[in-house]
Amino acid sequence: MHSLGKSWLLLTGFVVFYIIYLLFGALVFSSIERPVEEKLRQDIEALKQEFLNQSCVNAASLELFLSKVLTANKHGVSVLRNASLSSNWDLASSMFFANTLVTTVGYGQTAPLSDSGKAFSILYALIGVPFTMLVLTACVQRLMYPLVFAPVSLLQRSGLEPRPATVVHFLLLLVLVVLCFFVAPAAIFSALEVSWSFLDGIYFCFISLCTIGLGDFVPGAQQGQKFRKLYQLTVMFYLFTGLMMMYLLLRTFHKMADLHGLTAFFQLPRCEESDQNEDREPIVENKHEDKSLPDRAEKAASKPLEPASHPSYNTINKG
Repeated sequence: MHSLGKSWLLLTGFVVFYIIYLLFGALVFSSIERPVEEKLRQDIEALKQEFLNQSCVNAASLELFLSKVLTANKHGVSVLRNASLSSNWDLASSMFFANTLVTTVGYGQTAPLSDSGKAFSILYALIGVPFTMLVLTACVQRLMYPLVFAPVSLLQRSGLEPRPATVVHFLLLLVLVVLCFFVAPAAIFSALEVSWSFLDGIYFCFISLCTIGLGDFVPGAQQGQKFRKLYQLTVMFYLFTGLMMMYLLLRTFHKMADLHGLTAFFQLPRCEESDQNEDREPIVENKHEDKSLPDRAEKAASKPLEPASHPSYNTINKG
């Protein structure tokens, strides 16, 4: 009963803290963005009045025109004279849209216009989203040993205790991810996108790799973008590898929290243990292997598995 009460108390605390966090964010965003929005609204209204005073167009016609223009622009169709005549639904752009759909980034710059396109998007995402998560999980599982288990084991062999070794490794991995998937791409985006600053690039990388996808910054959306198709394919590769590294970072942090007792303290589920040597046995047996292998495999299968026989992040030897 005491454990159950503690569990519900922690859950209540989490929910209350989550609500307070949302209120805090709402207050900060409102205080920062509302004055800017009001200034922009006043500027647009003044521009509208100036246009009406200099033309014979009435206010209702102008608002109808602007409404249609904004709706078209929302779907990636611009009415500007210098707008590119290339379609937003060519093969590369459609593939970029499919990638943002199944990775749940969803910038919203390009969206289906037809009912059949919307219906297909539902079915496509219904299969594509879990399949993408499966592929990311499989890739991360293969990267756990070279990027997590082996470095931690190396740090322990150098003389660090298990807990400090996991902290040092996590910090090094965090710095590596920040440099390779935030700072470096942000510098590239700010150089390729004329209207983007370096902060805009960092902002885009973070919003994308956290699968928030606000859509206010979309690579390759500017008119006259050189090598647009190649650019979009490169961004797709960046999004996939970036999401994979973010997932690896979260897995590493979860395992570190297990080792330091944080998950037990907050009564959270432990991260599943990974088998470091999952690739050591070939799927297809070699005909030229020793004939005694089946006998040894049969004997090994008859023995009960011992927990200590499976290496994990928490049981790496000191070397």
